[in-house]
Amino acid sequence: MQYNALPLQRLIEQFERMPGIGRKTAQRIAFYILGLPKEESRMIADAITDACEKIHRCALCCNLTEDELCPICKNEKRDHSVICVVEDSQSLMAIEKTKEFSGVYHVLHGAISPLDGIGPEQLTVKELLQRLSDNAINEVIIATDSDIEGEATAMYLSKLIKPLDIKLSRIAFGLPVGTDIQYADEVTLSRAIEGRRSM
Repeated sequence: MQYNALPLQRLIEQFERMPGIGRKTAQRIAFYILGLPKEESRMIADAITDACEKIHRCALCCNLTEDELCPICKNEKRDHSVICVVEDSQSLMAIEKTKEFSGVYHVLHGAISPLDGIGPEQLTVKELLQRLSDNAINEVIIATDSDIEGEATAMYLSKLIKPLDIKLSRIAFGLPVGTDIQYADEVTLSRAIEGRRSM
Protein backbone atom coordinates (compact mmCIF):
# COMPACT_ATOMS: atom_id res chain seq x y z
CA MET A 1 0.00 0.00 0.00
CA GLN A 2 1.31 3.45 -0.89
CA TYR A 3 1.02 6.02 1.89
CA ASN A 4 2.41 9.04 0.05
CA ALA A 5 0.99 11.05 -2.85
CA LEU A 6 2.65 10.00 -6.12
CA PRO A 7 4.56 13.31 -6.64
CA LEU A 8 5.96 13.05 -3.09
CA GLN A 9 6.90 9.40 -3.67
CA ARG A 10 8.72 10.35 -6.90
CA LEU A 11 10.57 13.17 -5.10
CA ILE A 12 11.72 10.79 -2.34
CA GLU A 13 12.86 8.24 -4.94
CA GLN A 14 14.92 10.88 -6.77
CA PHE A 15 16.71 11.93 -3.57
CA GLU A 16 17.26 8.29 -2.65
CA ARG A 17 19.21 7.79 -5.89
CA MET A 18 21.90 10.18 -4.63
CA PRO A 19 25.10 8.65 -3.22
CA GLY A 20 25.03 8.37 0.55
CA ILE A 21 21.32 9.22 0.82
CA GLY A 22 19.18 6.50 2.33
CA ARG A 23 15.39 6.24 2.46
CA LYS A 24 14.95 8.19 5.71
CA THR A 25 17.25 11.03 4.65
CA ALA A 26 15.50 11.20 1.27
CA GLN A 27 12.16 11.52 3.07
CA ARG A 28 13.50 14.27 5.36
CA ILE A 29 14.79 16.26 2.37
CA ALA A 30 11.53 15.80 0.46
CA PHE A 31 9.40 16.92 3.41
CA TYR A 32 11.76 19.86 4.03
CA ILE A 33 11.32 21.03 0.43
CA LEU A 34 7.54 20.60 0.63
CA GLY A 35 7.53 22.73 3.78
CA LEU A 36 9.28 25.63 2.05
CA PRO A 37 7.36 28.58 0.63
CA LYS A 38 6.73 27.97 -3.09
CA GLU A 39 9.19 30.72 -4.07
CA GLU A 40 12.05 29.08 -2.13
CA SER A 41 11.33 25.62 -3.55
CA ARG A 42 11.27 27.20 -7.03
CA MET A 43 14.69 28.77 -6.31
CA ILE A 44 16.09 25.31 -5.49
CA ALA A 45 14.60 23.84 -8.67
CA ASP A 46 15.96 26.77 -10.72
CA ALA A 47 19.44 26.36 -9.19
CA ILE A 48 19.48 22.66 -10.12
CA THR A 49 18.28 23.37 -13.66
CA ASP A 50 20.76 26.24 -14.07
CA ALA A 51 23.69 24.12 -12.86
CA CYS A 52 22.75 21.19 -15.10
CA GLU A 53 22.41 23.43 -18.15
CA LYS A 54 25.49 25.63 -17.67
CA ILE A 55 28.12 23.42 -16.05
CA HIS A 56 30.30 21.22 -18.24
CA ARG A 57 33.85 19.91 -18.30
CA CYS A 58 36.82 22.23 -18.68
CA ALA A 59 38.33 21.83 -22.15
CA LEU A 60 41.78 21.30 -20.61
CA CYS A 61 41.58 19.61 -17.20
CA CYS A 62 38.01 18.19 -17.28
CA ASN A 63 37.07 19.96 -14.02
CA LEU A 64 33.53 21.29 -13.80
CA THR A 65 33.11 24.86 -15.06
CA GLU A 66 30.69 27.15 -16.83
CA ASP A 67 33.39 28.64 -19.09
CA GLU A 68 35.58 26.93 -21.67
CA LEU A 69 38.43 26.76 -19.14
CA CYS A 70 38.03 26.49 -15.37
CA PRO A 71 39.42 29.26 -13.12
CA ILE A 72 42.45 27.12 -12.17
CA CYS A 73 43.47 26.47 -15.79
CA LYS A 74 42.99 30.17 -16.60
CA ASN A 75 45.15 31.29 -13.67
CA GLU A 76 48.58 32.27 -15.01
CA LYS A 77 50.04 32.31 -11.48
CA ARG A 78 49.57 28.52 -11.18
CA ASP A 79 52.46 26.21 -12.07
CA HIS A 80 51.20 24.66 -15.31
CA SER A 81 54.17 22.28 -15.45
CA VAL A 82 52.82 20.20 -12.53
CA ILE A 83 49.55 18.27 -12.91
CA CYS A 84 47.76 16.67 -9.97
CA VAL A 85 45.46 13.86 -11.15
CA VAL A 86 42.31 13.41 -9.05
CA GLU A 87 39.28 11.15 -9.32
CA ASP A 88 36.65 13.88 -9.10
CA SER A 89 36.04 17.59 -8.62
CA GLN A 90 35.28 17.05 -4.92
CA SER A 91 38.83 15.73 -4.40
CA LEU A 92 40.18 18.75 -6.30
CA MET A 93 38.26 21.07 -3.97
CA ALA A 94 39.58 19.23 -0.91
CA ILE A 95 43.20 19.65 -2.09
CA GLU A 96 42.59 23.31 -2.96
CA LYS A 97 41.43 23.95 0.63
CA THR A 98 44.92 23.03 1.88
CA LYS A 99 46.48 25.93 -0.10
CA GLU A 100 49.58 23.70 -0.42
CA PHE A 101 49.36 22.90 -4.13
CA SER A 102 50.07 25.59 -6.72
CA GLY A 103 49.99 23.47 -9.86
CA VAL A 104 47.04 22.50 -12.04
CA TYR A 105 44.76 19.47 -12.07
CA HIS A 106 43.33 16.74 -14.23
CA VAL A 107 39.98 15.26 -13.20
CA LEU A 108 39.41 11.62 -14.20
CA HIS A 109 35.69 11.55 -13.28
CA GLY A 110 35.98 8.20 -11.56
CA ALA A 111 38.34 5.32 -10.90
CA ILE A 112 38.93 1.99 -12.60
CA SER A 113 36.43 -0.50 -11.19
CA PRO A 114 35.87 -3.65 -13.27
CA LEU A 115 33.09 -4.82 -10.93
CA ASP A 116 31.15 -1.63 -11.74
CA GLY A 117 31.99 -1.83 -15.44
CA ILE A 118 34.31 1.18 -15.28
CA GLY A 119 37.48 0.86 -17.32
CA PRO A 120 40.03 3.45 -18.49
CA GLU A 121 37.78 4.20 -21.48
CA GLN A 122 35.12 5.65 -19.18
CA LEU A 123 37.65 7.99 -17.55
CA THR A 124 39.45 11.00 -19.01
CA VAL A 125 42.73 9.08 -19.41
CA LYS A 126 42.97 9.85 -23.13
CA GLU A 127 42.66 13.59 -22.39
CA LEU A 128 45.39 13.32 -19.73
CA LEU A 129 47.80 11.60 -22.12
CA GLN A 130 47.09 14.27 -24.70
CA ARG A 131 48.08 16.95 -22.16
CA LEU A 132 51.26 15.04 -21.30
CA SER A 133 52.40 15.12 -24.93
CA ASP A 134 53.15 18.79 -24.27
CA ASN A 135 56.85 19.06 -23.32
CA ALA A 136 56.00 21.74 -20.75
CA ILE A 137 54.82 19.13 -18.19
CA ASN A 138 57.54 18.32 -15.62
CA GLU A 139 55.64 16.33 -12.99
CA VAL A 140 52.44 14.36 -12.56
CA ILE A 141 51.15 13.78 -9.04
CA ILE A 142 48.62 10.97 -8.77
CA ALA A 143 46.12 11.79 -6.02
CA THR A 144 43.54 9.03 -6.37
CA ASP A 145 41.86 7.57 -3.30
CA SER A 146 43.64 4.92 -1.25
CA ASP A 147 40.93 2.30 -1.82
CA ILE A 148 41.27 -0.65 -4.24
CA GLU A 149 39.85 1.30 -7.20
CA GLY A 150 42.08 4.32 -6.52
CA GLU A 151 45.19 2.15 -6.23
CA ALA A 152 44.31 0.25 -9.42
CA THR A 153 43.86 3.57 -11.24
CA ALA A 154 47.18 4.88 -9.90
CA MET A 155 49.01 1.74 -11.05
CA TYR A 156 47.39 1.89 -14.49
CA LEU A 157 48.32 5.56 -14.92
CA SER A 158 51.88 4.99 -13.71
CA LYS A 159 52.41 2.32 -16.39
CA LEU A 160 51.27 4.79 -19.05
CA ILE A 161 53.20 7.80 -17.74
CA LYS A 162 56.58 6.27 -16.76
CA PRO A 163 57.75 5.78 -20.37
CA LEU A 164 57.09 9.49 -21.06
CA ASP A 165 60.10 10.55 -18.98
CA ILE A 166 58.01 12.81 -16.74
CA LYS A 167 58.56 12.88 -12.99
CA LEU A 168 55.78 10.79 -11.46
CA SER A 169 54.74 10.84 -7.82
CA ARG A 170 51.90 9.60 -5.67
CA ILE A 171 50.60 11.62 -2.75
CA ALA A 172 51.65 10.22 0.60
CA PHE A 173 48.74 8.90 2.55
CA GLY A 174 48.41 9.82 6.15
CA LEU A 175 44.85 8.80 5.35
CA PRO A 176 43.44 5.49 6.48
CA VAL A 177 43.21 2.98 3.65
CA GLY A 178 39.76 3.09 2.11
CA THR A 179 39.18 6.78 2.91
CA ASP A 180 37.99 9.15 0.18
CA ILE A 181 40.13 12.26 -0.27
CA GLN A 182 37.10 14.54 -0.25
CA TYR A 183 36.38 13.62 3.39
CA ALA A 184 39.91 14.20 4.69
CA ASP A 185 40.80 17.27 6.73
CA GLU A 186 43.13 20.00 5.44
CA VAL A 187 46.09 19.09 7.69
CA THR A 188 46.08 15.45 6.58
CA LEU A 189 45.83 16.49 2.93
CA SER A 190 48.62 19.08 3.32
CA ARG A 191 50.95 16.40 4.71
CA ALA A 192 49.94 14.01 1.94
CA ILE A 193 50.82 16.59 -0.76
CA GLU A 194 54.12 17.52 0.94
CA GLY A 195 55.09 13.87 1.48
CA ARG A 196 54.30 12.58 -2.01
CA ARG A 197 56.63 9.88 -3.24
CA SER A 198 58.05 8.89 -6.60
CA MET A 199 56.45 5.96 -8.38
